[in-house]
Amino acid sequence: MRLLLDTHVLLWVKGEPERLSDSARGTILDPATELVFSVVSLWEIVIKSGRPRSGLSVDAGNLRAELLEDGYSELDVQAAHVLEVGTLPKLHGDPFDRLLVAQARVEGLTLMTADHALTAYPVASMPA
Repeated sequence: MRLLLDTHVLLWVKGEPERLSDSARGTILDPATELVFSVVSLWEIVIKSGRPRSGLSVDAGNLRAELLEDGYSELDVQAAHVLEVGTLPKLHGDPFDRLLVAQARVEGLTLMTADHALTAYPVASMPA
């Protein structure tokens, strides 16, 4: 299985793994699972960490280095991903999440998320 992790799932994996379900942890730890993170998540973390009241203080560069060291694949944003966003119904207002859904659809990835609104999209997903 090729698994794209939503931003909050990446943060949980690295800082609060107890927030993941047993099933999600098992899938993430399964050597047969290809773990993928998007540069969209890094972008979201950089933007939200810069907001005074976000409560998020994660160094996106360090997170990226850790994920790559742990064997995660990095997914860049392609024009096909951006164009796919335009085909999605307006079910979710967050542009980062919409782009993650689009990437998962275009690349044939399963999106792991705890955001129930994202599971309403026509995309393979699994709960975190």
